Amino acid sequence: MPVMDGLECTAAIRKSNHPDAMTIPIIAMTANAYDEDIRNCKAAGMNAHVAKPFNPEHLARTIAEFF
Repeated sequence: MPVMDGLECTAAIRKSNHPDAMTIPIIAMTANAYDEDIRNCKAAGMNAHVAKPFNPEHLARTIAEFF
């Protein structure tokens, strides 16, 4: 992303005053799939992590968890 990365963006969303800021699902989709990357996503406030290249069934299950 040109201005901030996904971790920074997620942290900004979670810190915002928007009424949905703490409840809107945020799912990382990234090629960064080491345990440390997943921990960083969760620490930033993301709800889930999907590694690329992704399995469509896994992505669908992950999204379905939030609906």
